Amino acid sequence: MSTRPAAPPAPAAPPALSAAEARAKEIVTPEGVPIRFTVALAGDRAAAFLLDQLIMAGILLATGLVLGGLAWSGVSVGGDLAGAILILAWFLVRTFYFAYFELTWQGQTPGKRRLRLRAIDARGGPLSAEAIIARNLTRELEIFLPVIALFAPEAVFPGAPGWARLAALVWMLLFGLLPLFNRDRLRVGDLVAGTVVVRTPDAVLLEDLSAARPAAAAAAIPFSDAQLDVYGVYELQVLEQVLRGRGTPGHADSVRTVAAKIRQKLQWDGPAVPDAPFLEAFYAALRGRLERRLLLGKRRESKHDRGA
Repeated sequence: MSTRPAAPPAPAAPPALSAAEARAKEIVTPEGVPIRFTVALAGDRAAAFLLDQLIMAGILLATGLVLGGLAWSGVSVGGDLAGAILILAWFLVRTFYFAYFELTWQGQTPGKRRLRLRAIDARGGPLSAEAIIARNLTRELEIFLPVIALFAPEAVFPGAPGWARLAALVWMLLFGLLPLFNRDRLRVGDLVAGTVVVRTPDAVLLEDLSAARPAAAAAAIPFSDAQLDVYGVYELQVLEQVLRGRGTPGHADSVRTVAAKIRQKLQWDGPAVPDAPFLEAFYAALRGRLERRLLLGKRRESKHDRGA
């Protein structure tokens, strides 16, 4: 009587990912350093957008109050002129609000900052002005134009047929729901500009990292102010990510690559120092330089920022 061999045990099911892990996105910087971010929830993005809309409405309300105050003080402001000023104010706010703040605050608007979100370059580089302008110009087609077509179709197309409102509603739904149907919650503007909106890290530039080595370590390797001014806050954050990866796979290669990039950028001709101590000393010196500049009201967001 033959016996059948026992069936091999079924492979164990992979552990379920947490919600944060499922939304994790790894981006490789131009220096070859992988950095993990958490993709923003569609609900958080919508909440940030609504908060920005409230701020924009507040700006328009303030403009109306100023016009009312001028009329009350005796300045002649006709109804047509007041209406034209409000229309112009709405156009300027609608067109430049998002782009202005994202250019100034490195991918954040007041709404995004309140919800701790940030638009970043999906390829790992600094967020460029071209990408910011592109992602915000498309918002006109995604949201504002269909809203106008929905509530005032004659303003877009005189003599618009009755089905124009339905078409505008379908248009809004298609663009508005797009982030729900892709893993990175990208809207059309993100696809055009090559950006992704992520949650900002819980802690950036933590004290324990700069305090891990005594300040004498930075003083032992002299960096000039000109060398430190080559980089800004963005590069400091990337460097922090590298230093925090101690003990993880590929950490030694990342340290070697980043140290070589920095030495090349600085045209380093100082003492020969191993890569890890060199990066730790450069981090401490760069952080101290940036903090001193912030005390003077100056901020350099990245190596591409030419501001003083």
